[in-house]
Amino acid sequence: TTSPSVKYKIHKTDGSIQEIDNPAHYPDPTQIKIVEEPWVVCHIITPKEYLGGIMNLSMDKRGVLEKTESVSGDRLLLTYKFPLNEIVTDFNDRLKSITQGYASFDYESDHYEKGDIIKLEIRVNEETVDAFSVLVHRSKAERRGRGLCAKLKESIPKHLFKIPIQAAIGGSVVARETISALAKNVTAKCYGGDITRKRKLLEKQKEGKARMKEFGSVQIPQETFIDVLKTDADG
Repeated sequence: TTSPSVKYKIHKTDGSIQEIDNPAHYPDPTQIKIVEEPWVVCHIITPKEYLGGIMNLSMDKRGVLEKTESVSGDRLLLTYKFPLNEIVTDFNDRLKSITQGYASFDYESDHYEKGDIIKLEIRVNEETVDAFSVLVHRSKAERRGRGLCAKLKESIPKHLFKIPIQAAIGGSVVARETISALAKNVTAKCYGGDITRKRKLLEKQKEGKARMKEFGSVQIPQETFIDVLKTDADG
């Protein structure tokens, strides 16, 4: 499963233009002059009573209302322009939810426009996982980061060591969660009051966990990748 593809145009400082649709190919920010994102023209047909809800959703999705027309009976035809990355994931589901399934929409490519698009990097146990990293508008980066970190905390099983999860833009962490370590009672077989032995076992376990964190890799199930792709675009 892959998330819907959106192709961005990166205008670089050396004069070249690079087209990318994968966060792993996002160049070093020092090489970027501007980023252009694709916009689409979108036609929404809806009963009038849902107009307010649709306008709120569209505002949240950086939409620009171009035209409102009455069509048969109490129905409206709304013409919007949207950045493509705002409507390829959860827009249809949210539109159906707001209008109880009565609205429909379609869209067609329109133009490219300069956008403040950045790479939101997701790190699991201090390692960047490109499969979870996303290209996102700066205004939504923190909210999206919080949503992704929370979803990963839910989806990744506990290990014998603590797992930090971070969302970062460049060197700045904008959201974080921690998966606690699995509790393992290493002193269960120490009968009676052998405190010294218990303490030694706990120290040994602590050292083992530190080693595992340093050398062990986090096992991420396939379902986690699918769950994260299903996460609402806005977290």
